[in-house]
Amino acid sequence: MADAPASRPTGWPIAAARFDDLGPLAEMMAASPLLQRYHVSRDDALASLEDAYRQGDLILACSRSDTASPAGLAWVTRARILGGGAYLRLLLVAETRQGSGVGGRLLRAAETSAREWDNHLYLLVSADNARARAFYERHGYRHVGDLPEHVLPGVDEALYHKVLRPHGQRLPTYRASRGRRRTEDGAC
Repeated sequence: MADAPASRPTGWPIAAARFDDLGPLAEMMAASPLLQRYHVSRDDALASLEDAYRQGDLILACSRSDTASPAGLAWVTRARILGGGAYLRLLLVAETRQGSGVGGRLLRAAETSAREWDNHLYLLVSADNARARAFYERHGYRHVGDLPEHVLPGVDEALYHKVLRPHGQRLPTYRASRGRRRTEDGAC
């Protein structure tokens, strides 16, 4: 069955990735021009996703059972950085699905989940990626600084922040870790 036109994101549910989803997600990562800039191979992507899955990171997949290619993914680490903040390690939408609303849906789903355990969400974006920066700013993220050559020589990263819980509703900053380890069958 052919994919729906890019203008209609319906029919592409978002759910926590299963271990079996990681291969297709790694293929999407390796095919991404953005991640090719960072020299991400399929094997590296798969190893990183498998490790993140086992560590209990949130990996959301936007995919359908009638197609092998996912529309996108959101990957959030339970970093507990900077006063109770999670880290959006990756938000990636397949080239064929960009502009369809999948990115916004994945971002909202990631924020909703992260709000359950953290007060803030942080992310990095290549400083020269104007389209991604505008996307995050439209979704309420604030540019809070730059990290020169943080990942690659000659490529600066812009740090963004969004408050997930206002002061009166914040979780305690210093509390026991709720680290979750997961097995391949999804059990924690």
